[in-house]
Amino acid sequence: MSEVNIPVKIVSSPVPTSTATKGGCQKSHCGCESSASMAGLSPLEQAQARTRRIEERARLVKRGQWLQYASIGYNVLESIIALIAGAMAGSIALVGFGLDSAIEVTSGVAALVRLNFDGKDSHRKAETISLQITGWCFLALAAYVGFEACSVLLNHAEPERSMPGMILAAVSIVLMPWLARAKKDVAQQLGSKALETDSKQALFCSYLSGILLVGLLLNATLHWWWADSIAALVMVPIMAREGLLALNGKSCCSGDGGH
Repeated sequence: MSEVNIPVKIVSSPVPTSTATKGGCQKSHCGCESSASMAGLSPLEQAQARTRRIEERARLVKRGQWLQYASIGYNVLESIIALIAGAMAGSIALVGFGLDSAIEVTSGVAALVRLNFDGKDSHRKAETISLQITGWCFLALAAYVGFEACSVLLNHAEPERSMPGMILAAVSIVLMPWLARAKKDVAQQLGSKALETDSKQALFCSYLSGILLVGLLLNATLHWWWADSIAALVMVPIMAREGLLALNGKSCCSGDGGH
């Protein structure tokens, strides 16, 4: 019997190199890295790379903690000054600004707790809880600003002249955008949506500071008592949207392989 050779063609399926391992994360800023990126390194080089990542993340966490301490401390001071100045001048806008600062303290504490749990087993739970608290803070802020703005418009309540209030608003316009950018930078490098959402609180504080200052100045010079309330109402849907996004959001590394 003659032997018959039948050619067999073996086709190997290409494996995409960009696909992360199960439970991994493709985004390096989350602190998650697939094993494929370290395949060409020796065991010593891999250990050194892991050590560098851990040290860099620890440095970012420490910077984020100091930023949160600064933000919380300033917002406490801002709240006290605004509430006292608002009560003395009879200014609803200043009182509302003080309560806004108190809400930001709550958000800042939640973000600080999340940073303190970074790298621990309960890291992802702390991320989720912090994101939820910050989301509710945004919704509370939107509700209060909307209520106060409508109250001022309906009652024809003119913002009173308050030099401490104007100085406080001017300082916040300068300081809060810097804090917002610094916190956002740390949040993106750590891959934390909770921290990034908290950074937006600082940014909105600078917007509300500008609204407060413009309203007080326009009333003092042109007697446009309604200006700050109209501007505040424009901000309400933006703040509410951020709150809803935070409540529905998930942390970057939601799989099994995150930090």
